[in-house]
Amino acid sequence: MAEDSDLERTEPATGRQIEKAREKGQVARSRELTTFSALIVSAGLFMTMGGKLMSTLSTLLIQGLSFDRTTVSSIASMQDRLYHQSFQALIAFLPFFGALALAAILSSIALSGWLFSFEALQPKFGKLNPFSGITRIISVTGLIEMVKAILKTLLIGGVAYMVIWHNKDAMFGLLNEAFPAALMHLGDLVLSTFLYVSASLLLLVLIDVPFQMWDHSQKLRMTKEEVRQEGKEAEGDPHVKAKIRSMQREMARRRMMSEVPKADVIVTNPTHYAVALRYEDTAMRAPKVVAKGSHLVAQRIMELGTENHVPVLRLPSLARALYRHAELDAEIPAPLYTAVAEVLAYIYQLRHYQKGAGAMPTVPQSVPVPSELDPGGEEA
Repeated sequence: MAEDSDLERTEPATGRQIEKAREKGQVARSRELTTFSALIVSAGLFMTMGGKLMSTLSTLLIQGLSFDRTTVSSIASMQDRLYHQSFQALIAFLPFFGALALAAILSSIALSGWLFSFEALQPKFGKLNPFSGITRIISVTGLIEMVKAILKTLLIGGVAYMVIWHNKDAMFGLLNEAFPAALMHLGDLVLSTFLYVSASLLLLVLIDVPFQMWDHSQKLRMTKEEVRQEGKEAEGDPHVKAKIRSMQREMARRRMMSEVPKADVIVTNPTHYAVALRYEDTAMRAPKVVAKGSHLVAQRIMELGTENHVPVLRLPSLARALYRHAELDAEIPAPLYTAVAEVLAYIYQLRHYQKGAGAMPTVPQSVPVPSELDPGGEEA
């Protein structure tokens, strides 16, 4: 049962899943919103620009039908006239078409924003399969689209019928009007009918937009296994990350061990900790920890120090304090300056003795370490 639940698409889409769908051109779109916007903008344009547009077209029609014998007998003259008339008609309709195109674009990107994907333009021959087409038609989405089409037909037909029935007396009255007045009156009736029918589609838009957003989110839902797999891909495979961390630790350990021969002294516990210190008075403000470790790493640090003739001092409290409170490749804490200074003083005296100058210094058995830096001498 657990395996079956993992295969059910019960989880909402992750951000990565939504982004991948956008890359494929899969976003929520409402054709009803685009249709409504185009129609309502067209109605508004006809109401505001209709008079000027009809006047321009009437003038062009009169000019196009007015010609003399010279114009008729010249093909070039007729072509020039046709080109001029067509260009003037295009200029007249250009604001109308521009506003209509802008409305279609804005309504199209209103739900999911601007998106251009070449993948959506690629041919998919699987769509030519008639069985796949029948499956899409018989699916729940196909059934919903059929219901929407029926509702749209009933809504548009019902609104158009009511508007026409309400204006039936005015339509029959056109028979008694003069032709120019009747033509203008008929245009007003057609425009008002078109406006009411277009506005009625708002009801479909209010239903279709939430449905399209819900349907898109349902199509992108993921199984629990897909969510887990995506999380692994985003964060990285735990096994691979563990291997990388292991390699990084090994590389850091090797770099640290390579610094041990350069140390001035190694302070040990001696069984638990080992800390290698280095100090250059011309380049460093305070002694630095070049290597530190516990147990087996501490043993290796002491072995390398012995092999490279680095003095090893047994100072448990100082070793514990340095291991716990000093960072690798960083200066020692200020409270430990005095203790480390005594250790370095011994090292400098030892070097002088080894060069034949001075007496053999006494090996320090203890140094002043603040109790708060070595609480109770606990072993960790």
